[in-house]
Amino acid sequence: MQETVLPAASAPYPTLLYVLIPLLPFLGFLINGLLNKKLSGTVAGAIGSLMVLGSFLISVTLFLNFQYQYTVTLFDWISVGSMQIPFTYQIDQLSLIMLLLVTGVGFLIHVYSIGYMHHDENVGKFFAFLNLFVFSMLVLVLGANFVILFIGWEGVGLCSYLLIGFWNKETPNNNAAKKAFIINRVGDLGFLLGIFLIYLTFDSVQYAEVFQKASTLQIGTGVVTAITLLLFVGAMGKSAQLPLYTWLPDAMAGPTPVSALIHAATMVTAGIYMVLRSNVLFTLAPDTLHVVAWIGGLTALFAATIGLAQNDIKKVLAYSTVSQLGYMFLALGVMGYSTSLFHVLTHAFFKALMFLGAGSVIHAMSNEQDIRRMGGLRKALPITFITFLIGCLAISGIPPFSGFFSKDEILEHVYQHNKILWGIGMVTAFLTAFYMFRLLFLTFFGEFRGTEEQKHHLHESPASMTLPLVVLAILAAVGGFMGAPMFVGKHYLAEYLAPLFTYSQRLNPEAFAGELDHGTELMLIGLSVAAGVLGILLAYVQYVSRRVRPAEDDAQRSAPESLVYHKYYIDELYDTIFVKPVMGLSKGLYRFVEQGIIDPIVNGFGRVTLGGGQLLRHVQTGYVGLYLILMVVGIVLILALNVFQF
Repeated sequence: MQETVLPAASAPYPTLLYVLIPLLPFLGFLINGLLNKKLSGTVAGAIGSLMVLGSFLISVTLFLNFQYQYTVTLFDWISVGSMQIPFTYQIDQLSLIMLLLVTGVGFLIHVYSIGYMHHDENVGKFFAFLNLFVFSMLVLVLGANFVILFIGWEGVGLCSYLLIGFWNKETPNNNAAKKAFIINRVGDLGFLLGIFLIYLTFDSVQYAEVFQKASTLQIGTGVVTAITLLLFVGAMGKSAQLPLYTWLPDAMAGPTPVSALIHAATMVTAGIYMVLRSNVLFTLAPDTLHVVAWIGGLTALFAATIGLAQNDIKKVLAYSTVSQLGYMFLALGVMGYSTSLFHVLTHAFFKALMFLGAGSVIHAMSNEQDIRRMGGLRKALPITFITFLIGCLAISGIPPFSGFFSKDEILEHVYQHNKILWGIGMVTAFLTAFYMFRLLFLTFFGEFRGTEEQKHHLHESPASMTLPLVVLAILAAVGGFMGAPMFVGKHYLAEYLAPLFTYSQRLNPEAFAGELDHGTELMLIGLSVAAGVLGILLAYVQYVSRRVRPAEDDAQRSAPESLVYHKYYIDELYDTIFVKPVMGLSKGLYRFVEQGIIDPIVNGFGRVTLGGGQLLRHVQTGYVGLYLILMVVGIVLILALNVFQF
């Protein structure tokens, strides 16, 4: 099937329809932002939710009636010499899938937020920021060139900063927001350099032109390897891969709906989307693909081990996100492009579900997030428990839940390319099942370990919070059937996405042609399911049968336990290597340059000005006679200058 790129005039709907997809959330941002103090929380939430719903309905319309790829030019934008960059949207299989994901899951999170943020003093501002977040992500996925993508890329970075530090009266929240912003700027520098190199190499940043020209190059071309490595640096920051992952766990400082939006529908999926969109370039750079695969595999395993020892309910989910993102990059590294997007979708379902479920628990526990203070909540929160259980089964890869299909497909692709990485993926699958059910059992089983006051106030969340949980639970349960295993039937998602990878398939047909025989496929499925089941059983024995409880923070731990509990001291290492030297340099520059050089110069000009003013003010005596004498003297001097021509 050949890739078809038609001119903007071939768009089947009026341009306004495409403009409305990101414009509606932006209008919600303006309304809630400007009328923040005048709107009630419910009204602000309704406005924000309806705007995203409108974008979702338009996206559904485009999806159902999609027949071919096309672009929509809104206006001529940058025109400098030979550089022509129009503001253009691209409608194709990838952008449509991402539109449905961002607006669909985003809408559910908005609805959930109405109940969760009901008592907050700045509800209008919160929904304004949420709408701006969705707007930025929609611009990112709709853009038809790398510059528009970068605008949305920076927009979601800004919104993450605003929402992570939303409760800005607490210093730790502000520090977490700054950490996310700064680390992402490191990745964004690489991404921006990659865009510059793309323009220098292909004389364009338009997807269609860049990919068409790139498809004529040889695999392994050095400049393409450099471009893809730089692009991947950006993806490492945005999608939290080693070594730029540390911002994502700290991002839990924001309200729980923000965590769900970042982890499931917006921010962290941007890096995956960018690599998928640039699949032609990455196919041309096998060395980069090796880097992507190994970084992804090691990140998946590394984050999973940290998840074993976390006691904050949101931090456990945060490290599971880092680990699952590693799975997605692992798939990209072995050119399982559609498989990676498949896991993006299933992960969005079950991760949004679990974050919102965690929010329901925190809501019931009066903002308590330590799972050591929970227990026995399944009776008081039955809907939250059942839906959270479905999410845990999905992420653990238990059939027939969605995560089983996408995770198993990733492991199958990896098995064909690198047995060591497959082994890393299998160990990660076991660890994932163990720490996720550790979280489930410590939260919902056993005796309640909180205070009597917390126990007295335990209650299920309101309908505005539980209805999104039910919808997401259904998606997490059945969403995997869009990509059932090959021997079961048609892989709908892979066939739908196939035209996006035409160039890549032409460049490296062997990577797309390889299929395992049914016996090997069944063996791999059995092993991955067994790993998940074993993890669940061990967690059950440890935390239900034996009733083991995590140690307190000040308890004595063995060296390996302490290493994992303290997250391998990576934050402390970064603080020593980067933060403290920069702070020391800043203090030195402040003392010797700012105070020693710049301040005296600036203050000197001020003193000269003040001294001159003090001197000249004596001229202003208030006597009219003196002013007349000075005027006459001035006239005489002017006449003298003219007569004698000085």
